[in-house]
Amino acid sequence: MFDVSKIRSEFPILAQKIYGKNLIYLDSGATTQKPVSVLNKIQSFYTEFNSNIHRGVHYLSNKATEEYEGARETIKQFLNAETKEEIIFTSGTTDSINLVAFSFGETLVNEGDEIIVGETEHHSNIVPWQMLCERKKATLKVLPANINGELNILEYKKLLSEKTKLVAVAHVSNSIGIINPIKMIIDEAHKFGAKVLIDGAQAVQHLAVDVTGLNCDFYVFSGHKIYAETGIGVLYGKKKLLETLKPYKGGGDMIKSVSFEKTEYAELPFKFEAGTSNYVGAVSISEAIKFIRKIGLEQINSYETELIKYTEAKLSEIPGLQIIGNSEHKTSAVSFLLSGIHPYDIGMILDKLGIAVRTGTHCAEPAMKLFGIQGTVRASFAIYNTKEEIDQLYEGLLRIKKMFD
Repeated sequence: MFDVSKIRSEFPILAQKIYGKNLIYLDSGATTQKPVSVLNKIQSFYTEFNSNIHRGVHYLSNKATEEYEGARETIKQFLNAETKEEIIFTSGTTDSINLVAFSFGETLVNEGDEIIVGETEHHSNIVPWQMLCERKKATLKVLPANINGELNILEYKKLLSEKTKLVAVAHVSNSIGIINPIKMIIDEAHKFGAKVLIDGAQAVQHLAVDVTGLNCDFYVFSGHKIYAETGIGVLYGKKKLLETLKPYKGGGDMIKSVSFEKTEYAELPFKFEAGTSNYVGAVSISEAIKFIRKIGLEQINSYETELIKYTEAKLSEIPGLQIIGNSEHKTSAVSFLLSGIHPYDIGMILDKLGIAVRTGTHCAEPAMKLFGIQGTVRASFAIYNTKEEIDQLYEGLLRIKKMFD
């Protein structure tokens, strides 16, 4: 049985009060809260064996390196990658995408080539590709979505051609929570020899991900959205593909040898990990994955799906409330508008009631333009949220509506 009360007890921050009200945290799409097991692991690392990795022969350095590389193995298993050399540590999803945009772009993209991105993408999965296209004189094409926010696969098939070098789409939309048909997107792209990058920042904490089964070329996510530290992220890439790419950054740990005449780069995965990595952050991801596995992704997905359906049904009872992004395939978030009331006002008043939500464009301005709006209120969920909290959100929105009426 999924015991949400037991799970909530693992998150100390949820026990506090905000303005005298019990904290109701509905902003996990921006960042998740951290369980005790992750917090304890971070503290024990710093207090017991903190030392720079890969660089020392002494006990502390060896122990830190062991933990760091152990985290790589844990993530490899979590994603079902073929080898741990395919797991690259970065500073987050944005850094991972920029790494691919630079390294893949400099190596394999030429003038006249085409990159396809989804219309509902986060800015982090738009801007790096725009920069790449400007740099290499390539063309950026947009995979359109319908008014519900679902990607148009028929139009996608028309966009693909021999000129397509890479397709970049989110596994789950951050602004509206829709699960995109990424397997179909990957398979269609591969028919033309194009590579595919999947932004999994809003997916890995909710859905089971099998990169080998998906056959994606790149998959990226952030630690802070999967119950781990901030400032750490993961790039999965197929080994043979990563081996052909130029390094993104230069410096320590990514070199085999250096001279003023020539520098030789290290083998994977170190080729893409210049400087001192956030090794504690990497270990925190490993601990977060262990926490998730203990609960079980199947149970997590089942519970969160039930929570999403309950939220949409409950909020739909409010006159004048419009849910943005209607689809049967959703997880993690519900975005909405309340007629005649600015999202910022709603967010500010809910905050005084102890309810934390996100307001604005959610770093997805093209998606907002698609819907013909300037922004939404987004309630995003995690395994510690409850139906009782949704009831409180419902009551809070009724109270706001009454105030403005």
